[in-house]
Amino acid sequence: MSDLRKIIIDETEVEVEGAMTLIQACEEAGVEIPRFCYHERLSIAGNCRMCLVEVVGGPPKPAASCAMQVRDLRPGPEGQPPVVKTNSPMVKKAREGVMEFMLINHPLDCPICDQGGECDLQDQAMAYGISENRFNEGKRAVDDLDLGPLVSTTMTRCISCTRCVRFTTEVAGITQMGQTGRGEDAEITSYLNQTLDSNLQGNIIDLCPVGALTSKPYSFTARPWELTKTETIDVMDALGSNIRVDTKGREVMRILPRNHDGVNEEWISDKTRFVWDGLRRQRLDQPYVRVDGKLKPATWSEALSAAAEAMNGKKIAALVGDLAPTEAVFALKQLVEGLEGSIECRTNGAPMPTDNRSAYVGNASIEDIDNAKEIYLIGTNPRDEAPVLNARIRKAWTKGANVTVIGQSGMNLTYDHTVAGAGREALVQLVDTLEPKDGAIVIVGQGALGEGDAVAVLSQCMAATEKLGGKMLVLHTAASRVGALDVGAVTEGGVPKALEGADVIFNLGADEVEIADGPIVIYQGSHGDRGAHRADVILPAAAYTEENGVFVNTEGRPQLSMRAGFAPGQAKENWAILRALSAELGAPLDYDSLAQLRQALVAAVPHLKQIDQVVENPWQPLEPVTLKTGDFSTTISDFYLTNPVARASTLMAELSAAATARTSAQIAAE
Repeated sequence: MSDLRKIIIDETEVEVEGAMTLIQACEEAGVEIPRFCYHERLSIAGNCRMCLVEVVGGPPKPAASCAMQVRDLRPGPEGQPPVVKTNSPMVKKAREGVMEFMLINHPLDCPICDQGGECDLQDQAMAYGISENRFNEGKRAVDDLDLGPLVSTTMTRCISCTRCVRFTTEVAGITQMGQTGRGEDAEITSYLNQTLDSNLQGNIIDLCPVGALTSKPYSFTARPWELTKTETIDVMDALGSNIRVDTKGREVMRILPRNHDGVNEEWISDKTRFVWDGLRRQRLDQPYVRVDGKLKPATWSEALSAAAEAMNGKKIAALVGDLAPTEAVFALKQLVEGLEGSIECRTNGAPMPTDNRSAYVGNASIEDIDNAKEIYLIGTNPRDEAPVLNARIRKAWTKGANVTVIGQSGMNLTYDHTVAGAGREALVQLVDTLEPKDGAIVIVGQGALGEGDAVAVLSQCMAATEKLGGKMLVLHTAASRVGALDVGAVTEGGVPKALEGADVIFNLGADEVEIADGPIVIYQGSHGDRGAHRADVILPAAAYTEENGVFVNTEGRPQLSMRAGFAPGQAKENWAILRALSAELGAPLDYDSLAQLRQALVAAVPHLKQIDQVVENPWQPLEPVTLKTGDFSTTISDFYLTNPVARASTLMAELSAAATARTSAQIAAE
């Protein structure tokens, strides 16, 4: 029920919801209020006092605008709307005083601080502070924390805004950070000197308004004004988080989140944020051809002619990897099917139906989770498969949602949940007992679909969705999967059928698949991973930050990935390699540019032109099929090492080793 109130802010009358805080009402009126502790996605702390405003007719002192609601204001003596002033002498003096206190103990680290140029304290000291300092006492110093290999701490700079504490507790769901002491002895710390055990911890770097928490891998490598900033899409999981890639010359220096309320809000996982050092290592930067059992460097013409010679007149099968852009998959499909070959993208062994988009994507959006009251997780561990989505489920849980899990027991989710069983029998029993419920959503993971009976499992999940009167979301783990399914890069019978009797296998970055000896393998990818080791011809390709492409996320939303830099050495864009190979084969694909390829792609799959929109899928429940027995499997065994870019990263290897050490059983002497 709407509760609109009129309020006058700096002589501008606005009508806002009564539940809004004054700081939000001021934003509605276009007035900027300085703040340090307030953040719209965290609970209100009200402890920095930078957002003070004057409430006319209220107490004769400024009020914290983040902690006062519009409905708390009193109207004027004749019923006039309440008046708030944000630039009166009282407010100016109050802000100057707060800023002066902030800077009493803050060190003069700006020249060596990584936050320099992006620091809220710098900006607001210039805008709202005074030019002199009346304190000449010695500054307080605080010991630094060891939070692990990701977050660097300089706690002397800390202003106790508690954003990091509130984020780790409320969003990430861990309780290792807090504030101890009182008065001058108060400091932010980690209890018992623990390092942070969360795959979302890097977000506290963005939240920190000063230089107390900075990125350890990025430390002292670049300044913000030296960087070229590119807005693009993440491919470390199928969520399609919106990110900004910052480059210096040809090198990716850091990856930051972009705000997108419908996908990742403003959070990203640690793998997304810190995987950039994997873009520099183990790169394929020139073609190779296997001669006498050994891979030898070759020119592009030699490699393409060797690939064409191997493919001519042979039975060809193509495999699509997890990081391939949709345009490259479409080009490969046209190339291979033109040679009467087969192509398969479901390399995780989950033979989902491709003629029914509501079966392999679902009909729910990620945003639907926010208001869900009943959440059913079937064969998925979202904390490892999509940490940002897991934070969204936690947000729904904090609002009162019930979470029911069917899958592996002992999953360390960040919210209370009921385990209803481990596998297929439990799913059938659950479907039998369900009744209609408001705000229900069923989330089906790849752990439930990868055992060869995906159609049967999906039919039961869709039956559960029907009974609940809710929605269903299929949680994929590969960024390329939904786009590849959309363009029909599948073979009836899955990978075994596609590879059956193949003389040549064209491997488009599929590094998670073991290819048996026998067939000739042509590998096109960016890193010297498992696929390149098995290859007979290697065609070096661009990584996800080095070419433009379309990726369709797990909810079916097409998004544009933009090139932030150029591929190393002789590596080329994926679609361009396939176009050149088709010409070498004497069957050239009929497009000479990415724009022409996209026109052909959209003509074949019209909904891919709906960029950044969740495509409406007509709900078509599958006929219920009897399930085989057995527990659901685990999809991701190691969160940090799921793809070739991550496996090339030394930091991801360090994080993986630390995670393994944490979970290994301690002996008594420890």
